[in-house]
Amino acid sequence: MTPDNPLLRLEHPLPFDQIRPEHVRPALEALIARSRGRIEAIASSPSRSWRQTMAALDLATDDLDTASGVVRHLEGVVSTPELREAWNAAQPLVSAFYASIPLHEGLWRALNEYAATEEARALEGVRARFLRKTLDNFRRHGAALPPEGKKRLEEIDVELATTTTRFAQNVLDATAAFEHIIEDEAGLAGLPESARAAARADARARGRDGWRFTLHGPSYLAVMTYLNDRAVRERFWRAYNRRAAAENAPLIARILELRREKARLLGYANFADFALADRMAKHGAAAQAFVRDLRAKTEPAFRRENRELEEFAGAPLEPWDIAWWAEKLRAERYAFEEEDLRPYFPVEQVIEGMFQLASRLFGITITPGGPVPVWHPEVKYYEIRDESGELLGGFYTDWHPRDNKRGGAWMDAFLTGRPVDGRWLPHIGLICGNITAPVDGRPALLTHREVETIFHEFGHLLHHCLSRVEIKSLAGTNVAWDFVELPSQIMENWCWEREALDLFARHYETGQPMPEELFRRMRAARTFRAANAQMRQLGFATVDLALHIDYDPARDGDPVAFSTRLLREFSPAPLPDDYAMLASFTHLFADPTGYGAGYYSYKWAEVLDADAFTRFLREGVFNEKTGREFRDSILARGDSEEPIVLFRRFMGRDPDPQALLVRLGLAQPAA
Repeated sequence: MTPDNPLLRLEHPLPFDQIRPEHVRPALEALIARSRGRIEAIASSPSRSWRQTMAALDLATDDLDTASGVVRHLEGVVSTPELREAWNAAQPLVSAFYASIPLHEGLWRALNEYAATEEARALEGVRARFLRKTLDNFRRHGAALPPEGKKRLEEIDVELATTTTRFAQNVLDATAAFEHIIEDEAGLAGLPESARAAARADARARGRDGWRFTLHGPSYLAVMTYLNDRAVRERFWRAYNRRAAAENAPLIARILELRREKARLLGYANFADFALADRMAKHGAAAQAFVRDLRAKTEPAFRRENRELEEFAGAPLEPWDIAWWAEKLRAERYAFEEEDLRPYFPVEQVIEGMFQLASRLFGITITPGGPVPVWHPEVKYYEIRDESGELLGGFYTDWHPRDNKRGGAWMDAFLTGRPVDGRWLPHIGLICGNITAPVDGRPALLTHREVETIFHEFGHLLHHCLSRVEIKSLAGTNVAWDFVELPSQIMENWCWEREALDLFARHYETGQPMPEELFRRMRAARTFRAANAQMRQLGFATVDLALHIDYDPARDGDPVAFSTRLLREFSPAPLPDDYAMLASFTHLFADPTGYGAGYYSYKWAEVLDADAFTRFLREGVFNEKTGREFRDSILARGDSEEPIVLFRRFMGRDPDPQALLVRLGLAQPAA
């Protein structure tokens, strides 16, 4: 291994410009060895103190965490065959090592010995929580298993890691492989100018004539929502919902089998009970009850919305008709189309307004940082400082689609800050998306939904960068999965408030604010087909929980077909037998756990965010006191206390589910 391997010395600024595929395996092997040495030192230490046991364990894999996270990130945003090969070769080694930590008998003994000391019994607050959660987590991950059980658990974890990585790579490849070229301009009928320009620029960039359309989000959604050519819409819909179907169907079956075996090996009835043991729901049955209750409250409006759309269309609808006819109905009912908003949402203006909003609410300033190395020319870097000038964190943004970048939007952490020698090391994170790109010298003009996406991921980023928890394992977004979406989803609310929109919703050419009439129409259309949007999410949550609780391969057969049967009840139009959306459902299957048995958490946290935002509505959407209390009660606290305690501290009571139904127009506010 070369001594100048950049993955061995990852500090800020991270050397993205120096990392090569040949660095990956040697560095990760060396960092595994280094981390293993730290684990052995804890296990063999004659001292059972906080510093030499718990604090040492918290940071034992720190540099390995960072290096593997950086490599995984690069493989997802600037993937190459060489980098993929390197990561695929190294990942099983990393997964095996992480899986081995709770199974280390000496370490388990050291933790229990420390727990029996007077110092441990006297712990309070976050330190007591860390000890308790560590012991629970080790038990939950096999520390008390006999040797043969531990060996099998390690094998399962390694296979899950490699299989889920292959699943994600298959989806990326299938998405990138599809294209549709329209050569005759007449074939573009219905498409707005923004979609035409993007498709023309995409074709030209590849030396092609005509207009190029893909399965990347902005292109796909434009086709499905606006293109008049029904046959082309059908082609796109079928392609999108059959991505990687042949390759991933057997992987799904294997992932589910491994998750079932893992849960039973660890003493749980099913994988949902295993995954939810340390979340707010606690049990799979509780999550299912939550989803069923929301479905019952949503279904009448869902049926009504679909009758209205069919009556408007004058004929039964297929799945590839829904978005197209819905947009026509929206335009007629509200004299409003999503495209009307684009000129008011140039991306840089949106981001600058979002930063101003965060400054007013949370007492921070956000400015461009650097120059620092980046992984792609489009990437930008920013710094967050407190009112005192203290550097709290830095973050990268990467917003636009590429063929070698995975789909969707996400936030991740590179470095988690902590107190060192009386000062806090800053946090470093990233937010990524696949939103509309700039075209022909014009700025990227976003849909309102894309604006919400930026605010959503920024909420996750703030949760990371404003954390003030001394223990890395409990800091930032390391919280219960059904609580982690509260800081992200609550940020979306400001995208609907006039006072907030005035910070950034200005015409990209004239600088004029969004006209009041357009704002009123946008607000009026907010709950348009809200029941359909909610049922879509509840359908995914239902399938997810069913696969991880009820599904029996001997009885239910192919999991893709099983999921299609369930999803038919949540679809506004009949789903064909070859529907295979599950094969590209990366939320569930691109990670050993990920959102597996946890997709319900979006709606669970939406209940929390809708309710929490009622306090801002009551006290002022820019009320500094309320904003600071949200920062101090939620954003700064990580997992230092139970999530429900943090929520109660901010709201003064338990969550009220009615707030979500009111926001969606599915219930009336209390008198």
